[in-house]
Amino acid sequence: MIMKRHSTMLLSFLPGRLALQASIRVKHLTTPATSTKVDSEAESLIPETLAAMEEERKAKALKGRSPSVSSSTSKSTSVAELKALGRTRLSLEERKRRRRALDGLGIAPFSRFLREQGLNLERTLTETLQLNIGLYCNQACNHCHVESSPKRTHEMMSEEVATRCLDFLRRSPSIHTLDLTGGAPELNAQFRYLVRAAAPSGVSIIDRCNLTVLEEPGQEDLPEFLAHHQVHVVASLPCYEEENVKRQRGSSVYKRSIAGLKKLNAQGYGHEGSSLKLTLVYNPVGAFLPPSQPRLQAQYKEELAARFGVVFNDLVCLTNMPIKRFADHLHRTGELEQYMQLLVQSFNPKAVEGLMCRTHLSVGWDGRVYDCDFNQQLGMTMRGVGAVSAPGGGGENKGLTVFDVQDARELLEMRRPISVDTHCFGCTAGEGSSCGGATVGEVATG
Repeated sequence: MIMKRHSTMLLSFLPGRLALQASIRVKHLTTPATSTKVDSEAESLIPETLAAMEEERKAKALKGRSPSVSSSTSKSTSVAELKALGRTRLSLEERKRRRRALDGLGIAPFSRFLREQGLNLERTLTETLQLNIGLYCNQACNHCHVESSPKRTHEMMSEEVATRCLDFLRRSPSIHTLDLTGGAPELNAQFRYLVRAAAPSGVSIIDRCNLTVLEEPGQEDLPEFLAHHQVHVVASLPCYEEENVKRQRGSSVYKRSIAGLKKLNAQGYGHEGSSLKLTLVYNPVGAFLPPSQPRLQAQYKEELAARFGVVFNDLVCLTNMPIKRFADHLHRTGELEQYMQLLVQSFNPKAVEGLMCRTHLSVGWDGRVYDCDFNQQLGMTMRGVGAVSAPGGGGENKGLTVFDVQDARELLEMRRPISVDTHCFGCTAGEGSSCGGATVGEVATG
């Protein structure tokens, strides 16, 4: 039964058809959905997301771009502009502008900073293979560091690249975790293929889920599929307060997220004694570091249980990286320098040992490999002699791909340095930050 429904889902979620379906729905959409009821018959979130993006594009066109913002009213407007930025591929000029904004702050290079602290940053054997299988998403969050949206229909992993990643995983016994991310990875045709193929090997499989995807048409069996394959769901919920989520992610995202959590709970996720693990992810909504992970976890558990009867296993806190949409937000509100100073001043040498770039390998939708997901979004590829283009890449040497390395041991033997830049201060600030949350114990403040 699952196989039959999966085949139908694959046909429904081909990129070209997705774009057509979304455009048809938006043509008939007059206002974003405001219903408070979210059930199994819920409509796709995509039309609402696209309508909001169009409103923001129009607002931005009327106001025009401003390099800096001073008043509180202008700051509010700049957030709307930020949401509209990065929904499509960035131009070279936009990338240069972002780079100039960071370079102009006078922050010491991260590599030199580490040397001055007497610290070394070297790669060890890869333990986690993280695949960004596509930038397509039913949401367009204003702090998304990968700038996903319903418009990113072409940056999707092919079956050929997915199969090569599985080969790399099979030949690398040091890898114990396959981490699937996006976009909304579940909306990529390779997602279920990867899960089905990897599950028998016994590796831990992570699905980085935005929760609202569980309410998308064609995904009705997704909770059952995840549970059947013992997938660890790592779900993003920026706050247990509806208004905070609404400001960052859209008007109906909160209710859909709660509905998604309830569906996961119904499958056994998050319950004490269950093998189905449900982890929530918290990101600050502003230019500050996340609070203590244990204390915030207790607060989330209390609030979600009291309000909705929702349970989960644990919560992880991630620091907002000063890249892409969030960097633009900081630049436009005049907070970029202050935030970077906060990250540098909060440097914790104990966090260096747990940096994910030491044990993770990040693979983009096109097969290119990176030290971490953040480097991937900045185009900081791994370089190597004899690097070839991934299939369909035009033959240009743009860094190593999964077709250049056979396994994790070969990658380590290349002895190439980890690529670092200013954003790396985000992973070493406070309690440290990685895709798995804080990397050191609670840090005293005061």
